[in-house]
Amino acid sequence: MSASRSYPEIDNEALFAGLADSSSVCVVTPNQRLSVALLRTFANRQSARGLHVWEAADILPLAAFIERLYRDAQYSELAPSLPMLLSSAQELTLWESVIAGSEAGSTLLAVPGTAQQARDAWTLAHAWKLLPSLKDFFGNDDTRVYADWAWRYQGITARDRQTERARLPEWVSGELSHQALRKPRLLVLYGFDIVTPQQADFFAALTGLGVELRIGGPQAREDAALRVAFASAREELQAAASWARSRLESALLADRADCRIGIVVPDLAAARESLRREFLRALSPASELPMAPREPQAFNISMGVPLNSYPLVRAALLLLELAAGKSAFAGISRLLRSPFIAGADEEQGARAGLDAALRESCTPHLTLERLNRAIARLTAPDNPWRAPACPLLVRHLGTFAERAKQNVSGARRPGEWARIILQLFDAAGFPGTRTLDSTEYQTLQKLHEAVAEFASLERVAGRMRFTQARARFARLVTDSLFQPQAAAVPVQILGVLESAGLEFDHLWVMGLDDESWPLAARPNPFIPLALQKRAGVPEASAAASLELDRRITRGWRRAAPEVMFSHALRKDDRELLPSPLIRAMAAAEPQMLASAARDSLRALIRAMPGIERVADSRAPAFPPGHASAGGTGVFRDQAACPFRAFAIHRLGARALAQARALDASDRGTLVHSLLAKVWKDLKNSATLAVLAERDRDAMLSAAADIALNSLRWRRPEAIAGRLGQLEKARLIRLGQAWLGFEKQRPPFEVVAIEQKQSLCFGGLTINAKLDRMDRLLLAPESAEARSAGARRPAWAIIDYKTGSARVGAWLGERPDEPQLPLYAVGSAERLSEGDGVVALAFARVRSGEMSFLGVGASDDLIPGVSALENQRSSAARDYASWSELLAGLRYELEALGLEFMQGEARVAPKHARASCSHCHLHALCRVNERSANGFSADGDGDDAMQESGVDE
Repeated sequence: MSASRSYPEIDNEALFAGLADSSSVCVVTPNQRLSVALLRTFANRQSARGLHVWEAADILPLAAFIERLYRDAQYSELAPSLPMLLSSAQELTLWESVIAGSEAGSTLLAVPGTAQQARDAWTLAHAWKLLPSLKDFFGNDDTRVYADWAWRYQGITARDRQTERARLPEWVSGELSHQALRKPRLLVLYGFDIVTPQQADFFAALTGLGVELRIGGPQAREDAALRVAFASAREELQAAASWARSRLESALLADRADCRIGIVVPDLAAARESLRREFLRALSPASELPMAPREPQAFNISMGVPLNSYPLVRAALLLLELAAGKSAFAGISRLLRSPFIAGADEEQGARAGLDAALRESCTPHLTLERLNRAIARLTAPDNPWRAPACPLLVRHLGTFAERAKQNVSGARRPGEWARIILQLFDAAGFPGTRTLDSTEYQTLQKLHEAVAEFASLERVAGRMRFTQARARFARLVTDSLFQPQAAAVPVQILGVLESAGLEFDHLWVMGLDDESWPLAARPNPFIPLALQKRAGVPEASAAASLELDRRITRGWRRAAPEVMFSHALRKDDRELLPSPLIRAMAAAEPQMLASAARDSLRALIRAMPGIERVADSRAPAFPPGHASAGGTGVFRDQAACPFRAFAIHRLGARALAQARALDASDRGTLVHSLLAKVWKDLKNSATLAVLAERDRDAMLSAAADIALNSLRWRRPEAIAGRLGQLEKARLIRLGQAWLGFEKQRPPFEVVAIEQKQSLCFGGLTINAKLDRMDRLLLAPESAEARSAGARRPAWAIIDYKTGSARVGAWLGERPDEPQLPLYAVGSAERLSEGDGVVALAFARVRSGEMSFLGVGASDDLIPGVSALENQRSSAARDYASWSELLAGLRYELEALGLEFMQGEARVAPKHARASCSHCHLHALCRVNERSANGFSADGDGDDAMQESGVDE
């Protein structure tokens, strides 16, 4: 329904003259943005007249005008009969209670979301006067269920004398004749594309009381709109940003500080972040520089974002989540490093170190009590892995925990919970001690408003527990859209409805392809479609939506002296056409836009002369005899990629750990600890052979306790409660199966368990810890010795594995797993008795798969360990004998040690994909920038892995 069909028009000159000369003229608009724009235009006109002071013009949104009349009634004798006006949160709470209490609502999984849709349907039904026909009109199950909810809601609000903004025009219309309600002499409807039946009745009631109504709008201009097409939406966005910058530069050169540039985007919500990035690059390129100061921007995006997307509010919600029970460690980590907890500036570095330490020891979810306990343990003076002390944080978290323990139990009313929420914030030192900037300060004020609105739920909600109160408060904050106030800026990025009635000097409307414009019909699912179509609801049908969008398009064409309409020619794999509403316009080529070419900041930096290129593939060499604290990991990393070894073992680059539950690495450590304790007690196969089953199980139980207690010292939460019992049972089962398997071996003696030793290769000395060394008792070579029962000694190096294992990982150039070769070669040089080291083996201790896997001097040493000639790995065939294998291993280890000592640090992953897939150094080595396929190694990772041999 168009307003222009009912009332006479008024031009802008007469309108602003009337506003300047009379206080009885009021202008109402469909939205807040248009009201602000008109107020700014009025102020500019008054200033141009030479005035320094003038009476404020009465310009406001229609909804605010109606609410002002309601407030007038509150301060009159009408007050006793006045219904209470519900806030948005109160209205939604009532809808939730109505839906949850119904038979249909009891089966819903998302009552809050349904309540929002129901509230929208209620607003639509009143705006278009559909409610009288709703219950008797034919519909589906959804519409019939909604009709029942609507009557229940109406009955509750009538009983409690409540109303909401959807019905406020109807109530105000009935009381307009009262003298307490201030009515203007002239009411101007400015920028209305649609007047709903409810609004029409309200306006008719005003005219019946002698109020003159007029229609206002932007001044008529000659239609000079052009249409331009781009290959993609990205190019379209970049062109719009460059065009806006060009027009802004021209305005500044011409000293037109009041230049108005508009960018209209139909789907603004989806494109918001892309728009923000591109317009920052175009209008504030320095903002891309690291540590760039925060400066006012030349553009503004009209759409607010949910209040919980602001860091200050996220910190507040994380505090409440922590007080309520278990909280995800990711949130706790952000909270510990948040600037909105008192003492953040003084302890910034220490808190970051504490967060890194907690990541190593904590599980993915923690309670407040466990968090405080973990912090106390990690910062204790006697802790060998002591984390940095954070006394201010500890004090505030302690106060916060005490306040939470005292107050979050039991059921309370919303007003009580609101006071407790503020007390919890205060106990945690929120929002910090530093001075907030303008955006943060406004956000804090909005958060306090949200707390006050939550307290107002006292009128419509009963007692609830803290977890329910926190969840409801979080929903309230999430549903609140917020945009901090800022100074007027020349470039406005708007949605469709916000652009109604606005005038610009330059306007660009983008995204007008045939799929996006006109907008598709979006009928409300809770109101019968036929009823919506009969009433003429624009969103209900394609025809009504087309008519509305046609009027909006006509308004855009005359909203500025320069108007550009644009669209993309392709989206994903689909070709697009211009919208039928702009197809007949004159077309322009992108190069005709008169936009200055703009290089990106990166391109400008790269184009700067005097760039110095430095070959940085080699670090300073170490002096002879250098000892590394990196253990065998130095050789493993040097083999995988020299830069990785350099970054980790010389620069100290470490990735932050992720808080985790008991994982494969922890379980492997437990198995190692279990078997180490068992073989320290058993010592040899003879003892194992005569061990009674009961004694074996007792030994395994004790060993499992020792292993679990060792892990609890570092990560007490990982195996707490029932999980610890289950893990102990698993360890005992694995131990039983493994000892049963080892009984089948020829006689042996375990001579070393987790033995520390110093190894030196290529001048690099490391401290290593050998998992296990067995002394094998082999039959002698001479017949006389065999007949005498003598045995000749030999040794096997064994490494426990609970995951995958490959013999090929030890062999060849730059071995993937050099740990066993290090032990083998290092130990072989120290053994002067017998045959020396004759076998290298992985002991695979896995449920349902107990086995040895390795290579030996012969086939009969350990079950599953075969001689070189019987190995399936292709790399094993490069060695003719066992002695040649040991010599080859030493050669590769010497080469790796020498490389590290000489400072070799080139970016050269051994297996392109495999070596880089789990590496955390990509930001340092920038391997992804070195080749088109994302890796810079000499070959494909999959092929390289195949060449190294597969053992299974």
